[in-house]
Amino acid sequence: MKIGTTVLMASLLVTGAAGSAQTKAQPKPTKAVKESGEASFARQNLDQVLNAVNSTWFGQAYKGIRSVDMDGTLVVNFSAAAANAKVEQLGQGAVKGGLSKGGTVNMRLQGTYFANADFKNVLTGDFGTITYQRMGPKGFIYSKDMNAYTTKVDPPPSDAPDSFLGWFSQCVNEIRDVYVKGSMFKASLGREEGNNQIITFTSPTGPYDPKKREQSMAESLGFWKRGKLEVAFDKASHLPQHMEYRNEGQGVASRMTFNYTNGNHIGSVTLENQSKGMEGPASLTLNYDDAGRISRLDGTMNFPVGTLRFDLGLAWAGDKKSSSVATIPPLGATKKGGEELQTMLLVNLAGKVLDLQRGGFNLRSVTLSSK
Repeated sequence: MKIGTTVLMASLLVTGAAGSAQTKAQPKPTKAVKESGEASFARQNLDQVLNAVNSTWFGQAYKGIRSVDMDGTLVVNFSAAAANAKVEQLGQGAVKGGLSKGGTVNMRLQGTYFANADFKNVLTGDFGTITYQRMGPKGFIYSKDMNAYTTKVDPPPSDAPDSFLGWFSQCVNEIRDVYVKGSMFKASLGREEGNNQIITFTSPTGPYDPKKREQSMAESLGFWKRGKLEVAFDKASHLPQHMEYRNEGQGVASRMTFNYTNGNHIGSVTLENQSKGMEGPASLTLNYDDAGRISRLDGTMNFPVGTLRFDLGLAWAGDKKSSSVATIPPLGATKKGGEELQTMLLVNLAGKVLDLQRGGFNLRSVTLSSK
């Protein structure tokens, strides 16, 4: 799955799914069956909604824009009381937490992404310092904490666009392929709410397993390809007004409401989150530059055990070249095989996620056996 679609779906869905992801990322295709007229009409309407999203949320403002600089922070806080309660819960009352202070996890992302799939980003904070770069088919991943790197990186997509106008279109089209053109979801028309029409898409999931503490990266990124999606859109503009997403297998349940500016840009998104272990309100605010491009994203999620806040600044350019940000691993760093370094990084990540799990956050670590 393209990383761009992951970013887009994060804005739409993952706010409510941050707690857990436990679904098959690549479900087996089902045998095509003839749909009713109602189902076909529902898919046609979602197709129009996605067209409206592509042209209104993104659109011509990104024509000729080939790069974006990102600079942002993410901070997770959890209380001592919540951590103690989690310890006592896991110990079935026989073990007391005894913590007098809560905890904080800080991360910062600085990077440059190009529409053609070149990128360089540097992630710093409590999870370590990692530089990840890819220019064409070549690149590297470097861990400052381990002073080690690998040149084994995933190849770029063969159909990478030239500008972010095409990049956003590709993201929307991948969502279209799953919900509109795919056969995994059963589509139907719902009720009308004044000027809004509701459409529903359902694909069964397995039961929720609260004991599962880890999963593959593919399962994490592919969570949105199963579950139940309900979209209410304005019948005149076809812009989505609110959306509900549920996935029983992941323990996810959330409702998002989209608030628009006069120019039909999204000004903010509010969320009612009922995902297991992550219940609480959340919000996302968007700011725009003079050209109508997103210049800042900031959001807050409130959980029973603490809070998550992020703030991401965006600066777009049409003439920046990949060579301007290219670098090499530091001299003296140890070269590792791709799987070897990946395992080292995942072990470190597992330890940090375990700290958050102990703090009461309903998170799952990444398995070492598969991506």
